Amino acid sequence: MNNLTGKKALITGGNSGIGYATAKELKALGAEVIITGRRKDAVEKAASDLGVIGLVADQSQITAIEGLASEVGTIFGKIDILFINAGVVEQSSIADATEKSFDNIFGVNFKGAYFTLSKFIPLLNDGGSVVFLSSNTAHMDGANSSIYSSSKAALNSVMRIAAVELAPRQIRVNSVSPGPIATEIMNKIGLSGEQLAGINQWLIGRIPLGKIGKSEDVAKMVTFFCGDAATYITGAEIVMDGGMSLKA
Repeated sequence: MNNLTGKKALITGGNSGIGYATAKELKALGAEVIITGRRKDAVEKAASDLGVIGLVADQSQITAIEGLASEVGTIFGKIDILFINAGVVEQSSIADATEKSFDNIFGVNFKGAYFTLSKFIPLLNDGGSVVFLSSNTAHMDGANSSIYSSSKAALNSVMRIAAVELAPRQIRVNSVSPGPIATEIMNKIGLSGEQLAGINQWLIGRIPLGKIGKSEDVAKMVTFFCGDAATYITGAEIVMDGGMSLKA
């Protein structure tokens, strides 16, 4: 079993979905966990349910990231695991794209993730593990996904460069790129239940394994990257999409 007893972990966007499932998995494996999120009530409830520490922080704001780093340093001193998970999803054609949508997606998914890593590097113990949540869309060319997909492709580039820069300290940096996962983020894009059901059926038809993934599936891969079995893996991206990206 992957034993993480004594390890200290920070998860951004840990109050729901993949972040929540990963916090639960890390805690079950013995780690001490801090989760963050933008909504105070949601963070407090999730932290209480999980039995972990919850801190409110907006990943799109650099000052908030700096404040979070200071707070985590006060609580934990140093951390061993950093899971940069917080992200947003919006869809738009290139022709109809707005600056507001572009800035929101890149502000959280890329700029926020980038500076979360940057500001937490001094808090990482040598031999630690950083994991980015990316997406299989970073390698796909679906209509109406140009901004989101580009933000994740940019994240993967930073992941590889960070792996090189942090290798002298034996800090490993990797990313997990899920395909469709059953999380509440899909409920936040303003679609009706019927529309969501239609999208799910359409997605299943494009996935060779014939099913939508679960947050727990991704959580187990993140914790794998954080454990002893992955001590010789850095700069790697694992695509978890049931084979979706194998089909044209």
